[in-house]
Amino acid sequence: MQTGSALYFNIFNFLKSYFLSTSMKKTLFLLFLLFSLNTFSQDLMPGDVIPDYGKTYPVETPGFKTDTSSVLKVVFDVNRSFDEAEPNKLIETAARYLNMHEHAGVDPGNMQVAIVLHGKAVQDALNDESYKKKFPEVTSNPNLPLIKALSENGVDIIICGQSATHYEVNRENTDDHAVFALSAMTALVQLQNDNYRLINF
Repeated sequence: MQTGSALYFNIFNFLKSYFLSTSMKKTLFLLFLLFSLNTFSQDLMPGDVIPDYGKTYPVETPGFKTDTSSVLKVVFDVNRSFDEAEPNKLIETAARYLNMHEHAGVDPGNMQVAIVLHGKAVQDALNDESYKKKFPEVTSNPNLPLIKALSENGVDIIICGQSATHYEVNRENTDDHAVFALSAMTALVQLQNDNYRLINF
């Protein structure tokens, strides 16, 4: 029979080894998780349609199959801006859409994409000179190369005329790749009447 001190010593050793073991397991698990996340992040890949923008993750053998034979018509409703020094992530979503579907086997010629800018997002189409006046802390409009790349790949960039007037955006101070509509509502309704599917984040 163990004495009280011996029993205490054995219990202490058991608890010490248990917690050390548990702590080690937790540490190993966290290291594995970080390694897995790092490996996953390395899989982010550029696309062939808009190589400089819109990186996506490959998804191997998805259960929901991508229809590669249909014409995909989509309109992105963009009404927000974030960091004035970075391209608008909502505009870049159109590049992601083109890149990932082309990678999945959809012919770029079967993708018809439009972006409707309204609210603060109309300022993202300003030319460099006007953008710098609006945001003196930046040296150029970071959205222009993205807008140019999208436009050159058939994406329609449409500016809400109502929001544009409110934010003092006009034909003289905007990029040539964008066009004006009477309103975002007008453009969104007409495009959806033409079977464009609305994506609004």
